[in-house]
Amino acid sequence: MDVSIGFWLLCLFLGMIAMSIPIAIAIAMSSLVIMFSILPFDVASITAAQKAVTGINSFSLLAIPFFILAGNIMNRGGIASRLVKFAQLLVGWLPGSLAHVNILSNMMFGAVSGSAVAAAAAVGKTLAPELEEEGYDKAFSTAVNVASCPAGLLIPPSNSLIVFSVVSGGTSVAALFIAGYVPGIIMGLTCMLVALFYTKRSGKEAGRVQRPTLKSALNTIWRALPSLGLIVVVIGGIIGGIFTATEGACIAVLYSFALSLCYRSISLSDLKTISKETTEITAVMLFLIGASTIMSWAMAFTGLPVLISDWMLSLSSNPIVIFLMMNAILLIVGMFMDLTPALLIFTPIFMPIATQLGMHPIHFAMMIIFNLCIGIATPPVGTALFVGCSVSGAKIESVIKAVIPFCLCLIFALLLITFVPSISLFLPKLFGLIH
Repeated sequence: MDVSIGFWLLCLFLGMIAMSIPIAIAIAMSSLVIMFSILPFDVASITAAQKAVTGINSFSLLAIPFFILAGNIMNRGGIASRLVKFAQLLVGWLPGSLAHVNILSNMMFGAVSGSAVAAAAAVGKTLAPELEEEGYDKAFSTAVNVASCPAGLLIPPSNSLIVFSVVSGGTSVAALFIAGYVPGIIMGLTCMLVALFYTKRSGKEAGRVQRPTLKSALNTIWRALPSLGLIVVVIGGIIGGIFTATEGACIAVLYSFALSLCYRSISLSDLKTISKETTEITAVMLFLIGASTIMSWAMAFTGLPVLISDWMLSLSSNPIVIFLMMNAILLIVGMFMDLTPALLIFTPIFMPIATQLGMHPIHFAMMIIFNLCIGIATPPVGTALFVGCSVSGAKIESVIKAVIPFCLCLIFALLLITFVPSISLFLPKLFGLIH
């Protein structure tokens, strides 16, 4: 098949994105146009339908709606305030403590909710009044919230890791989950270093959380432990082989619902809204996955991945150069595309090149997801950026300027993850999940 058709597929898709057509529609329409141009109408129609159904016909994907449901229950279950107080207990002694509290809270809440946007909204809404009262610059405090909220997408349970498992051809979910901890923590620590540097440079030593009494500290830990217990129960069960990721997601729903009822922060009347939100998000994600499966087939049929691979390898055979090129392309893509569609489209293109050059699939997963997480905080399509600004009331122009130092340092952390494989592979090897 003429690879120029694959080039036109890419041009058509990018053209639709430029016209502000929703990404899922652009993926499906561009793929169908190309398929109808190279195959008979009936063959193209049947093939597209089969590929879309096959793409979402995966037992592992059942984990996504259940984790989304668990996250929505916890969003409404009063979890954020308990995690914020626990974070204050842990990092309240640092200079500029509220910024560090924001980052650590995002890491914990993002992990239990599985959503960067939910973390930015819930934690930002909880801490914004305190940050303003302490005299923090509104643009800086918003940038802290925006830059750190994607860390929860690497710290399991993470829907992004499940999506990668499916699109990569069945990479172990348990291995991906355990591998995500170190990169996720590195993302959070990187944001903390930038916040600490800002605090020292601005001379803002004030704002440390008052040292708690032993009684209040124990009370804070007691109130937060049940929420954090979700991670221990679900991830421990998955890694220990007690249950699968899908079964773990079901347990997460029961756990979060029971916990919210115990906290008396959710009522049965809230379930209608929660169910509606979960259905909408799940439908969007499954449509994206189905449409992306059609595009992946169309790209493979037209030879586009081979064309891109040959082009990159023709420029250099040095793995360092190739990985730098991949990261540069993905950073640009992340500015214009959300994480999930970008993951679905570019994993089948770049993963064969990476594995050909000796990169382990788990290592590649950490690299591409960490990379695309940075895009969540960058304009013009950074969802966390807009949510963070709406929560704090800061002007987006000032926040963009304030978030640049965070993004630059996160890119440096990305290079560490890219070129130091043990960061991603140490824990999976330690637990015997990979060899």
